[in-house]
Amino acid sequence: MKHLMRPIFDRVVIKELDPDRVRRSGLVVPPGTNEPPPQHGIVVAVGPGLDWWEGAGVAMPVAPGDHVVFPAAAGTWVEVEEERLLVCRVGELLGVLEEIDVCPYCGDGAIPGGDTCPVCGRVSGTAG
Repeated sequence: MKHLMRPIFDRVVIKELDPDRVRRSGLVVPPGTNEPPPQHGIVVAVGPGLDWWEGAGVAMPVAPGDHVVFPAAAGTWVEVEEERLLVCRVGELLGVLEEIDVCPYCGDGAIPGGDTCPVCGRVSGTAG
C-alpha cells in the first residue's frame, strides 16, 4: 500500500533538495553525518491553513512546486515511502525562491547610487 503525507492546519511538506557539494573553488565536499539538513527544498503538499476566527486565519502563501528556503532547525523530518520529507509550519519558512528575468533593483540598466548592484551583483557598465 502506498502512502501520501497530507499536512493539516498551517503545515507544509517539503522534499529536500540534494545539497550542492561542489564549492566555487571546485572542491567536492563529501556528505557527513553531522552536517545540517539542506536549507532549501520543493513544496510537495500544503495544508488548508488556519481559519479559527472566520476569515482572520492564515492564508497559505506557498503552493506545491514552490522552491522554499527554511532554517536548519525547522520542523520535523519524517520518512514516507523511503523518502525523507520535512513537515513544518508555514511560519517557519524564510521565503520562496523565484526565477526572474530582470533584476528588480537595477533593471539590468544603470545602477543607482554605486558601482555594484546589491541584489544581482552586476558591476556598473556590464551587461546583465
